[in-house]
Formats: sequence, structure tokens, C-alpha cells
Amino acid sequence: MKIESLGLPDEVIRFYLDSGIEELYPPQAEAIEKGLLEGNNLLAAIPTASGKTLLAELAMLKAISNGGKALYIVPLRALASEKFDRFRSFSSLYVKGEGKAGIRVGISTGDFESRDEWLGSNDIIVATSEKTDSLLRNETSWMEDITTIVVDEVHLLDSANRGPTLEVTLTKLMKLNPGCQIIALSATVGNAYEIADWLKAKLVLSEWRPTDLHEGVYLKGNINYHGSQKRIEPRTRDDAINILLDTLEEGGQCLVFESSRKNSVSFAKRSGAKIGETLDKPTRNALDILVEQIVENGETETANELAKCVRNGTAFHHAGLNSAHRRIVEDGFRDNKIKVISSTPTLAAGLNLPARRVIVRSYRRYDPNYGMQPIPVLDYKQMAGRAGRPHLDPYGESVLIAKSYNEMTGLFDNYIDADAEDIWSKLGSENALRTHILSTIVNGFATTREGLLEFIEATFFAHQNDTWGIMDVVDECLDFLRDNKMLEGEDTLVPTALGRLISTLYIDPLSGAYIVNGLKKAEHITDLTLLHLICKTPDMRQLYMRSGDYEIINDIVIAHSDEFAEIPPRSREIDYEFFLAEVKTALLIQDWIGEKTLDSITKKFNVGEGDVHAFADIAEWLMHASSRLAGLIAPEMSIDVSNMTSLLEKRIHYGASPELIELVSIRGIGRVRARKLYDNGLKTVDDIRKSSHKRIAELIGPKTAAKLFTEIGLHLEFTSDDSGEVTLKTMDSLMGNEQSTFSDFEK
Repeated sequence: MKIESLGLPDEVIRFYLDSGIEELYPPQAEAIEKGLLEGNNLLAAIPTASGKTLLAELAMLKAISNGGKALYIVPLRALASEKFDRFRSFSSLYVKGEGKAGIRVGISTGDFESRDEWLGSNDIIVATSEKTDSLLRNETSWMEDITTIVVDEVHLLDSANRGPTLEVTLTKLMKLNPGCQIIALSATVGNAYEIADWLKAKLVLSEWRPTDLHEGVYLKGNINYHGSQKRIEPRTRDDAINILLDTLEEGGQCLVFESSRKNSVSFAKRSGAKIGETLDKPTRNALDILVEQIVENGETETANELAKCVRNGTAFHHAGLNSAHRRIVEDGFRDNKIKVISSTPTLAAGLNLPARRVIVRSYRRYDPNYGMQPIPVLDYKQMAGRAGRPHLDPYGESVLIAKSYNEMTGLFDNYIDADAEDIWSKLGSENALRTHILSTIVNGFATTREGLLEFIEATFFAHQNDTWGIMDVVDECLDFLRDNKMLEGEDTLVPTALGRLISTLYIDPLSGAYIVNGLKKAEHITDLTLLHLICKTPDMRQLYMRSGDYEIINDIVIAHSDEFAEIPPRSREIDYEFFLAEVKTALLIQDWIGEKTLDSITKKFNVGEGDVHAFADIAEWLMHASSRLAGLIAPEMSIDVSNMTSLLEKRIHYGASPELIELVSIRGIGRVRARKLYDNGLKTVDDIRKSSHKRIAELIGPKTAAKLFTEIGLHLEFTSDDSGEVTLKTMDSLMGNEQSTFSDFEK
């Protein structure tokens, strides 16, 4: 099927032809035949790189040309950024009639209490499922104007963490905009027909790929495929490194999936020692630039480890890296500078990083309850699907590694030849339902118990299960909300001011109850009191307790016993262990706002730099919620904590002590530079204005100083003489008042 035959605006046809897309893949053609461009709902359950995103683009562009507006829902912030960057290429398309306005694209992934009304001026809005849910809770007006909804990775309905939010959000959107077109994109799953039936969607189910995928198992020097075998030259003792070297020799790149962060780092180091020997000088020069960027954007030992790996053409990738490092690694791999990425499985479900060959070094993953467990077939299929770069590789290969013949046959049976598991709704538990029942009542989707049942009947859970059993759980949730003064009424359910606030703050009602009750109980409130209170909530990730932690954390609890709202008795061992984990998490945030170095924090708590930022992001959100809740219940409290919570929210955002808040609020001046300025007597913006510019440049570097001056409204001019000395002039100096020179200025 030719792209020109689709009946799309000429601008759109020309855009895709200029991009090299002239003809649709078979699954894409099937989607067109099933009414994609005629407003029909559609579920495309097809392999990675088979053109799912193009289907979404065509539907969105057709809708926009008819005066519509599109919402693109993704599971991850990184994926939102990737899609946003892609859709911005539509800015030159004039498909909205005589107005000749290019397509506008917006993105929203954070600030769960914001309506983001400004986004309504865009034609395509990219958002995470959580942000979409929060926009619905905050009754954002433009949500009713959406005519096309794209749901990427819809198989995540099966996720215990993200699934219930995605499911309820889709149910609300279908009720809010009953005539809206829904395009759901998924990996191949066992019961795609069931999801399509729930969405009242046509189903495109295919295993077709633009590049052939050869799936095999490596055993004793050979990759074994169905009906064939490939010999791998044994150059080292590590089978996976031998497979890597074979891949590079044929001009390909490789993704290696490991079971843990530690293993991914270890493998990147080991393989780099061999792969570095194969790199030519231009590649090494390109890698040196990446190394400089990594060092510049890192404060921890992990940055040095990553830099050493990248120098040899390898890299590791996991959630413990900071966002800058993840982006450098991803871009370096896309540009074929980095040859190998050793990653935890998270990369498989996220970004678009295909490679010639995918190696799954371990098909088992650690479960804290059951130890090492085999991964689901769907996870394997997601990893294998990364093999083969369209238009770059003649084929893709996915390789599992076995140590015995029996293990090899088991891998063929259980993964290569197996179908992906069925997707099951995870909405049925009290933990999942509690927050969504409150928001459903607050937003008026249900105002009675019967109305709640009617709403639940529209969910994927009800599509798969009888709902008579779930009403007991619903009643327990309603009792909890009434007992904690978030809800009133029996026949008619009415949210209280507290219930409304908790829903719009986008926190679990149990988190709200913990914070409210803790603030009321506490008689002596310190930073630690408030930090522990937010770390007690189910919305906060908890640090694991290691064997050496118990005595240390317990001693801290004893020394600061009057600063905790409540301490469980040690006789309740499980409760006390959870409490210690909460305290440990609070201590990490305390070190962060106390300006401890990232390197010291990561080593002390055995986490990555990315983890520290993730903990801080959640803590900032929960402290903001605490501040708003404290303001609401102030008459019931013995202590006014509004100023404390507000200041703590800012400190968590910047990772800084109170005295630095004014300086770190200047864009580009982080906590390290702000501390250097402060300790040298430059404590306010006014102090900086009055200071010698040469002095500031010596403290934080000329480039940063130049940006700082611009941020505070001092416009600069740089000149250099024949000797190479550079002169910096401010607007004041141009009027004859001041001039600073320094010969070490970076050109």
C-alpha cells in the first residue's frame, strides 16, 4: 500500500516521502484496511520496529487535519521525551485549513497538582499515564477536546505498579470522550483479542518484522537456531564476549541484558578490555568526546567507571545512572560510537535502541520474595525485539546462553517457541482501588456506591472477571475514606475538602492519612520528623535494610526518639523493621539537603546517582503535599509547620541548606557552585552584583560566571588583545565604571 494512496493532506504525504517512507509495512496496511484513518478504534499488537508509531502518527495527523486534538500516553518520562522530539518534526506541516499554522506539540510529565491549561493550545500532547490521570483529577478543561488517544505499551495494564492507573485513566477517558478514537499499541501478548474487545477496537495481530529475527541459544561454541548452527570463535573464556567480538567483526552493534546493575557494570568493564583493541583512531577520538561529557556531568565514582568503559567502546545502562549519563550512552550508541551496551532489563521496555545482536546473558531475575526466578516470556520477547536495525542490518539475532543440552532445549521450549503470557488486570486489590475510588468520586464519575459499581463495570478488570467479589474491597475502601474524613455520606458519596485536596495532590489516600495523623500527633517537629513522615507513606520508595544497617539506624532512632511522630514497639519485629527502613530512607534525603556529596551518599546507601535524584523527586512531591495538607488542617495542629514544610520542599528540590536557597534559585548555579560562592562571602544576588567579576570567574569558572551574570541581568561583552588576554566588560564597565581582565579565560 503506497503512502500516496491514503487520502492524507498533501503536506503529510510529502513529509513522509521526503523521509524515505513510500510504502506501508503489511501490518500498517492491515490497520488502514481496518479503519485507522476512518476513526475506528484499533489495537496493534505487533513486534518492535514493525511501525507502530507510524500508525499513531497517521491517525493523529488525520484527526488534526479535521480540526481534532491528540493525546499520546506513554509509561515513562524518557519515552515521552523521545516521542516529543519525534513529533516536533511536524511543526512545518500546515494541515489545519487556511490558517497555515504548523502543528504544535506539547509535553507534560511532572507537577501532579497542575492543570497545565496552557497545553490546550497544542495539537499533540505527550504525557505519561500518571500525568494524564492527574490532569483528569484536576479537571483540565482541554481534556474534553481530545479526539484521538494513543496508548503506547498498553500491555502494561499487566503491571502491578502502573497497570491500575493506566486502566482507570483509559476508563475515564472513554467515559469523558465517548466518541474519541483510541489507538492502542502493544507488544505481542497472549490475549490481545481480549484487550481489543474491551476497547471496542479492531485488532491487528502480526509477527511480521521489517528485518528477520533469528533466535538462537549459544552452547559450547555454537549458536544453535532451528535447523542451523553458527560457530563462534573462542577468543576468550567468556562466551558472551566471544559473541560480542563476532558481532563487531561483522559490522554490528550489541545489546547485552544482565540480571542486575552490578552484573551489567561488571560485564561492560570486562568486555571493554577486549573490544577496545578493535577500535580505530576516528572511533577512539569520537569516544574521547563522550568521555569528557560523562566526566563533566558526574560527581560519583560511577561516572569514572562509565567513562573508562566508554573509552573502550562499551557502556552500562541502568536506573542508577543520572539522566545526563543515560542520554550520553543512548546517543553514543545510536551514533554507532559505543559498540556495546550492557543493561538491566529496563532498557528493553523503554527506549528505541535497536542493535544487530541481542544477548540475554541471564534469563533469571532476582525476586526479593522468591530468589532468582525465570523472566516472563513477554520480557524475553521485548529484549529479543531490539535485535535488527531497520534499513541498517540485514537481519537481527537474539541469543540466549545455556550451559547444557537440557538447558538449551528448555530455552527453546520456554522462550523462543513460547507465546507471550496473557495480560491480567491488577485493579482488584485495595491498594490499587483506594486512590482511584476517591478520584472517581471527586471528579463526579460516580456519586453513589451503585455508580462506583457501574464505573468498575467499564474497566478491563470487569471485562475479565465477575465484579460481585470486588464490591467487598470497594466497601472497605469507602470505610477507610470515611474513617479518615476524606468522604461523607452513605447513599450519596460526597468528598470533603481533605478528600478533594488529596485527590488533586495525586497521593495515595493512605499517604494522606499518614501525613495528616502524623502532623496532628507530633509534639516536637524537626526536619527529621517531616522527612520520616513522608518516607513512611506508600508513595515513597523504601531503601532495603542491609545486615550492617540495623544497629546503626537503631542507635539514631534512640538518639532522636522525640523527633518521630510514632515509633512501633520493637516486639513487633516486622513493623519495626519497616520503620527502620523508613528512617534509613529519610536519612538519605537528610544527607541530600545537608549538601553531602553525591559520591558519599551513593556509597553510604549503596545506590546510584539516578536513585538519589529519584528519591529526591518523590520526596519533593510529598513534602509539597505535606505543606498543602498542613495548611488545610492548621486549626487542628498544635504547631504551625507551614514555613518548615515550604522551606524543606525547596531544599529537597535543590539539595541545599537553607542559607543557599537564594543562590541555587539562579538557573545554572547548582548547590556545589552556590556553596563555593557563599563560603567566599557572596551570599546573595546583591553581593554578586557588587563583586569583582574576575573574582567570581575564578571561583566558578569563566563560562559559568558569564551565564550567571546574564541570569541576574548583567549583560557582558568579551574582547581579546593580541596577547590572548580576554577582557570581560559589564554594562557598568561600558559606561566607564568597571573592567575586569583575566588571561586564563577559556576561549
